[in-house]
Amino acid sequence: MKRILVTGGAGFIGSHLCEKLLSEGNEVIALDNFFTGNKKNIIHLLDNPYFELIRHDVTMPFFAEIDEIYNLACPASPVHYQYNAIKTVKTSVMGAINMLGLAKRVNAKILQASTSEVYGDPEIHPQPETYWGNVNPLGIRSCYDEGKRVAETLFINYRRQNKVRIKIVRIFNTYGPKMHPNDGRVVSNFIVQALQNKEITIYGDGNQTRSFQYIDDLISGLDKMMNYTPEDFYGPVNIGNPEEFTIFELAQLIIKLTNSKSKISFLPLPEDDPLQRKPDISLAKEMLKWEPTIHPKDGLLKTIDYFDNLLKEDF
Repeated sequence: MKRILVTGGAGFIGSHLCEKLLSEGNEVIALDNFFTGNKKNIIHLLDNPYFELIRHDVTMPFFAEIDEIYNLACPASPVHYQYNAIKTVKTSVMGAINMLGLAKRVNAKILQASTSEVYGDPEIHPQPETYWGNVNPLGIRSCYDEGKRVAETLFINYRRQNKVRIKIVRIFNTYGPKMHPNDGRVVSNFIVQALQNKEITIYGDGNQTRSFQYIDDLISGLDKMMNYTPEDFYGPVNIGNPEEFTIFELAQLIIKLTNSKSKISFLPLPEDDPLQRKPDISLAKEMLKWEPTIHPKDGLLKTIDYFDNLLKEDF
């Protein structure tokens, strides 16, 4: 049994990760300040004697005896991370400093949940880990993009300077149950609009592309990366689904899967919104023997079912 700390443990990804770690026989401490995390995501875990939930903001130091840390804490959708841009930067940067400091003190292994946003609006397609990115440091998305880039810098230098055992994963668009219904992300937006037979709003002309992975595939990737030995492979490594959709194709698929009467409408594209996003997962395949296994249609049906039940509860 390992004692594992998950920051952002009540969030979309964090709650799924807590379930996985507990199912493997570990003791789990979940930290969350509940800005975007939700107790409903982990309420079923509270009776587990090996699970502990602590309300805590990672911009403040935290002390515990632990073996591993998954640093996931940070709002991840534009609606939430632009709400308080300064706090978003502080969460990525101070959160990384505080968790790396903890890992250094107790000799814990630590994984950073980085993001495909470090590639910005990419000029290389698909994006390999060797690509340095094309990020606007002054744009409205920079609080998230640059915060994560600095976090990666901190991780790599804690390894060089202090021999901290690190892992860096760059997460591409992920969807599934427990997504926040109002987070402004395209999958949750489209599903909620389709289930309510409202207009499905596409930003831009709909020809921009994204690659979507189901949450279970991501959790498998995080688990494989954290437990990969020898530890001289520390990333960064892309974890995402290389199957590419246009946003218009995604909207049409969700309308079909929900039997919705929704029509599609178009709005202006937000500033610095990437036109293409697709991971090169050659490194994950080679080193981790990982690749996504869940077909988009199967993952979307599970997510639609989750949101359908959620909307029925609210009304």
